[in-house]
Amino acid sequence: MRRVGAEVWSGLAMLVVSVAVGGPVLFGVAEPTIARGWWIALFAGHIAVLLVTAVADRPSTFRRAAFAATVVSSWAVVLTAPNLGLLPILLVVIAALSVYLAPVYVAFVVVGLNTGVLGLVAVQRGGSVAETTTTLVFYLLIQLATVLSSVALVREQRMRRELTEAHVDLRATAVLLSESTRSAERLRISRDLHDLIGHQLTVLTLELEVARHREHEQARTHVDRANQVARDLLADVRATVGQLRAEPSDLTDALRQVVKDLPGLEVSIDVDAAVRVGEEQTAAFVRAVQELVTNALRHADARELWIQVSSDGASAVLTAVDDGRGAREPVLGNGLRGLVERFEALGGTVAIDGSRGFRVTARVPAS
Repeated sequence: MRRVGAEVWSGLAMLVVSVAVGGPVLFGVAEPTIARGWWIALFAGHIAVLLVTAVADRPSTFRRAAFAATVVSSWAVVLTAPNLGLLPILLVVIAALSVYLAPVYVAFVVVGLNTGVLGLVAVQRGGSVAETTTTLVFYLLIQLATVLSSVALVREQRMRRELTEAHVDLRATAVLLSESTRSAERLRISRDLHDLIGHQLTVLTLELEVARHREHEQARTHVDRANQVARDLLADVRATVGQLRAEPSDLTDALRQVVKDLPGLEVSIDVDAAVRVGEEQTAAFVRAVQELVTNALRHADARELWIQVSSDGASAVLTAVDDGRGAREPVLGNGLRGLVERFEALGGTVAIDGSRGFRVTARVPAS
């Protein structure tokens, strides 16, 4: 279940405020300049398009059209109820929302138009010049402060996301470098063992073999024992060398290092103990997790990501699911295409499903 973040609560609070400022007309305490029923319908339409604008996916033509309808309907609501004191707060909400849907200059244009609408409201009320000026300046400053705060928040969120993506990239590279270094060290040790001890034991075995064919029957038993010990020791060295060369990487630790301490995204890693993969497969899984985390942050707007690596006997299977918005027809960017190509190069496959959240299933032949 997707957790409710601070921005969702903030949006709900703004929605409650937007509805509350229309309360006096809704409950018959104040009267608009048009029929009350028509005004309520207009107000309800405004709230409806506001909701559509707020909950729709990332900025699109439809969402921008809904936002334009929200702006125009807010003007109509305010102009038809000029004596409702707090109703202009609707315009402040619209100004704040514009930052998330359009370039910053559009937000300032909206602020200017909103201020013009408030000027018309002041003319309708027929207040004094001082009162009108004070009201206009007050709401202008509130709108500007709200827009600038929203701009700072959007930039901070973008910078945090970019920092998190860079953090993931750095950790993935560090994990792969560490795995490569350990692999190289194991290979060096295995070579040293083979060259130093293995060679000497081979010579010892040959010497003992020669001694066996000499005449001293009483020493034959001891020579046979020494010969067997040397052969056993040589077999142990060869087994140790083979184990050092083939020792599998700690996949669980490698994947958890990639997702360690990620701000804004909680990642769960579960690796089946039966999974056995080599260095190339480990590198593919590390890069897959790196790309999945980046995708969850950049495109899916997810807060949780679940990654499981299991074995079906013939293959090691990575399954990843996030709680983001998903996509019915996922478009593969460079990162996802690279992920697919990497697994296919190892004889595996990648399946992507965006119908509910974003789900990726990657298979690679087991070692």
